[in-house]
Amino acid sequence: MKNSNPPSETIGKGTAGSKTFSYRFMAYTVLVLSAVFGQVSLVSLGLFLYHGSFHLIRFNLDETGIFLFNFGLCMAFFIQHSFMVRKRYRKWLAQYIRVEFHAALYSIASGMILLGIVIFWQQSSVVVAAPNGWLYWTLRFGYFLSIAGFAWGNLSLDSFDSFGLTPILHHLRGTMPNPRKFVVRGPYRWVRHPLYFCSLLMFWSCPYLTLDRLLFNILFTAWTVIGMILEERDLSESFGRAYQEYRKKVPILIPTRIRPGM
Repeated sequence: MKNSNPPSETIGKGTAGSKTFSYRFMAYTVLVLSAVFGQVSLVSLGLFLYHGSFHLIRFNLDETGIFLFNFGLCMAFFIQHSFMVRKRYRKWLAQYIRVEFHAALYSIASGMILLGIVIFWQQSSVVVAAPNGWLYWTLRFGYFLSIAGFAWGNLSLDSFDSFGLTPILHHLRGTMPNPRKFVVRGPYRWVRHPLYFCSLLMFWSCPYLTLDRLLFNILFTAWTVIGMILEERDLSESFGRAYQEYRKKVPILIPTRIRPGM
């Protein structure tokens, strides 16, 4: 049976559905699950990228089996991300679940799969590279530099809602979100996508590079670059001329000058 509730765009202050106990219970449950799965999965992934596989579960696979299994874990994450952002899927989901929950459900699903990667990841015995000395410490420094970059980038954004909580909170409070404004501050004055830059830096800053980690790095680097290209298209459509001028002054990923472009 289709959901008879109106879409979130028509919901305003005093909407009856937002005052019922069942709605509030569901809303706060989704809020908690999204925040917990989102934060735990990101912290776990950060530790995984620093340390490598935790060997939580071992399946005693050969090298081919390890490659295929880990490849499948990565593809599950990519497919989930690609599928759940498609307009056709969101239109179908809106028949059964209110629109304000979609971003949080996306966050929950992403968090669960990321945790699955961390828990089930199988480490290869093939070592591709294991530098020592200054190169080892340079890579370790790069990891912590990427964390600092993430913090700086997030603080520079007006409203960074990683876990999809804002639409639900606005609906519970009967308020409307502020319109998006194009503002350039912080690391965005040097590169257009500092968070993607920090992601790539974090992927490749592990000094103990096994074959499975090389697979992870290559696949997630490709996925990050594709996501960046698609986001460029969306930002150009959303902000028009202002973003086109920004593109002319600031490089996409790697800073090319000491002084900021804007």
